[in-house]
Amino acid sequence: MPARVLETLLPERLGRPFRWLLASSWSSNLGDGIVLAAGPLLVASRTDDAFLVALAALLGWLPPLLFGLFAGAVTDRVDRRRLVMAMDGARVVVLAALAACVAVEAAPIWLILAALFLLGTAETFADNVSGTLVPMVVRRDDLVVANARTQAGFIGLNQLAGPPVGAALFAAGQWSPFAGAAVLMAAGVVLVSRVVLPAHGRATQERSTVRADIAEGLRWTWHHPAVRTLVLTILIFNVTFGAAWSVLVLYAQQRIGLGDVGFGLVTTTQALGGLVGVAAYGWLTVRVSLTAIMRVGLVLETLTHLALALATSPWVAMPVFFVFGVHAFVWGTTSITIRQRAVPHALQGRVNSVNLIGTFGGLVVGAAIGGWLAQQWGVTAPFWFAGVGSAVFVVLIWRQLRHVAHTDAQPATGAPQSA
Repeated sequence: MPARVLETLLPERLGRPFRWLLASSWSSNLGDGIVLAAGPLLVASRTDDAFLVALAALLGWLPPLLFGLFAGAVTDRVDRRRLVMAMDGARVVVLAALAACVAVEAAPIWLILAALFLLGTAETFADNVSGTLVPMVVRRDDLVVANARTQAGFIGLNQLAGPPVGAALFAAGQWSPFAGAAVLMAAGVVLVSRVVLPAHGRATQERSTVRADIAEGLRWTWHHPAVRTLVLTILIFNVTFGAAWSVLVLYAQQRIGLGDVGFGLVTTTQALGGLVGVAAYGWLTVRVSLTAIMRVGLVLETLTHLALALATSPWVAMPVFFVFGVHAFVWGTTSITIRQRAVPHALQGRVNSVNLIGTFGGLVVGAAIGGWLAQQWGVTAPFWFAGVGSAVFVVLIWRQLRHVAHTDAQPATGAPQSA
């Protein structure tokens, strides 16, 4: 029976390298989920200044904007397994140091903000390279299954289990969630070290500069309609999303009356919606066009912001967070699968980095706007901005979303070997 369950969850055709990779991903995601709740709570415990709270979010989102393109070029140049091990190892060091400083009460707000920036920088490189590994060890026809398993782990551990565990550990001792996350991240490094990767398709004799590599990735993204549309859409909508979510911890505490543990449940509720979204994804994609899925999702996102701006009770807000979770992870699974199928292996690091720039560029701009709006007019002001802004953007980008339906794969070099 256990073997049958394992075969259902992780079919043998996905291969042993994918299983090691998935185990590493799940361990690291649980650690990230713990910090997802503990980080904002630590900042809020040191200050109630809305601008500083939003600045903490901004510093976590800024590194991909600053270093994303460089990370993409590096990913396509070096041994990808060693790169992810090095970056996750750096996160272990920062988390352990932060835990020690908090434990001895030597963690002022500036040190916490610096640690969040360093964690975000290492995560930029780690996430970019991690996004290229699955198509290196799994056949193209199995990418949907592999991504579903990866996303299920991300939702279940990073979004569902991690935040309430992080909030509970924080309530027990402010240093403990960061120490626990360091242990989990170290386990992830050990697990990914067992993965054997094929060559990622770039000729060893090829000579080029980092600038030329980055330019090639930008050109490829711009000339591929489906990938270009996804990047532009995530950039635009993350401005509005970032404005609202940058002050989410204050919204949860001040607007709908949740405490430290309750704040962790906000992310958990979204994750439950995400599990529904991932579970329904296969059913949706055979019955509804990708264009329709994207358009409905963006309408739901707009309504989410407006509903939260009006909500004053967790009984109203929590169902809204649940529905948003469904949308967010349907979108995420679509975006990942389209990129992995369309992008040649030798370019995936750079194209992923362009997507990261769009993702976090929008979040950084949005966080700056959200912090200023909350400081001037209260914690609901960013949500009103997000709702109205999203409505305008839906109208502007509506026609462009038709490109998402055209997802024919480009010829790929260095096709993954069977595992």
